Amino acid sequence: MSYVLTCPHCGPREVTDFAFGGELNPRPKEAPSLRELGEYNYFRKNVAGLQQEWWLHRSGCGEWFIAERDTRTNEVRWTAPPSEVFGEKASAPDTAGAAAGGGDGTGVAGGRGA
Repeated sequence: MSYVLTCPHCGPREVTDFAFGGELNPRPKEAPSLRELGEYNYFRKNVAGLQQEWWLHRSGCGEWFIAERDTRTNEVRWTAPPSEVFGEKASAPDTAGAAAGGGDGTGVAGGRGA
């Protein structure tokens, strides 16, 4: 099923222009136990309903953003840059970049520049 996502920087685009970065999952505290780290890395809620997710606009501006999507219908309720969701100093976590094929949040192996 295809649907439309609205990039906060570029506007509405087909979902095929984007890479899914996974559920929005709060990072563990500064020094997590092995159990907390394992849960953070490997366990997801995988809800049937509204969920906040990381998305990368891979065929456009290359920016990460957050979307709230109903997983049953793929209806996207809203999208916003991380700074609007978490505050000015927020950025995409390294784990979201790794989920989309890169390690620095750009979704591109080796990073942005080159």
